[in-house]
Amino acid sequence: MKISRLQTRHLLIPFLLLILTSANSQAQRTDNFLSQLHNFRVSNYVSLDAYYRFIGSGSTDTVNEIVAGLDKANASLKLLLTNNTKVPTRKQVEALTDEFGKYKNLMSLNINDVQIIGYPDLRLVSDMASQAAIIDDMATQLYQTALENSGTAPNPGVDAARQAAIKIAQMSAKYSVRTNSSVAQTFQGSSTETPLDQQARELDQLLETVANGKSNNELNALIERVTGKWKFIRGSYINYNENNVGFVINRYSKQILSGLTEAITMLQETAG
Repeated sequence: MKISRLQTRHLLIPFLLLILTSANSQAQRTDNFLSQLHNFRVSNYVSLDAYYRFIGSGSTDTVNEIVAGLDKANASLKLLLTNNTKVPTRKQVEALTDEFGKYKNLMSLNINDVQIIGYPDLRLVSDMASQAAIIDDMATQLYQTALENSGTAPNPGVDAARQAAIKIAQMSAKYSVRTNSSVAQTFQGSSTETPLDQQARELDQLLETVANGKSNNELNALIERVTGKWKFIRGSYINYNENNVGFVINRYSKQILSGLTEAITMLQETAG
């Protein structure tokens, strides 16, 4: 018995829908994975930044910032472990989790030193900075692996906004350590360190890419506010001066990071 074209179509449609649904599901899992890896990296820089400021202030509020950063990073790791992506593997995420545990332990020891002794142990601070670099490099590699195996090109606006958020978080941590001369030589945000002035110029380009992307009035207004705050402190990052008011730089950097985080969500909705 011959099968008509109409019957063939009826047979193919459910099959094609199944393939499309499966592809969309995989794309969503990959996007969730990338989002949580990004959040993990940002949260670690936030905790590192807060620690360097804690050395100078010794305040409970700053300790709370450290803890909040670590808690957010930990929450992201838990979500990564439940994401069920084939590439990267669960084993790779577990290895990142183990290294993050070492970072948390070192952070706890360093906080205790400042609280009990009154000053940091430079060896332990250096160990913690090196461990922060290890986990950031691992997370970066996992991010690239997931992106390359997703089979789709990243959204330019989302990608640029994520890179900008990482950039300002890293720069803020570096600026905080430079304002504390006792630990100024211990910072290591990544295995390939870039000077602050060069990072500032890289951030210029990333913000321009975000501003030139697909947008709407609300997003445009948000990016303008972020860019305005960046212009206000840009010179302090390019030409570091000990007379600059560190807490102002930190406050504006936090606001820029918050704005970029909001922009990423809006860009993802626009892309969808």
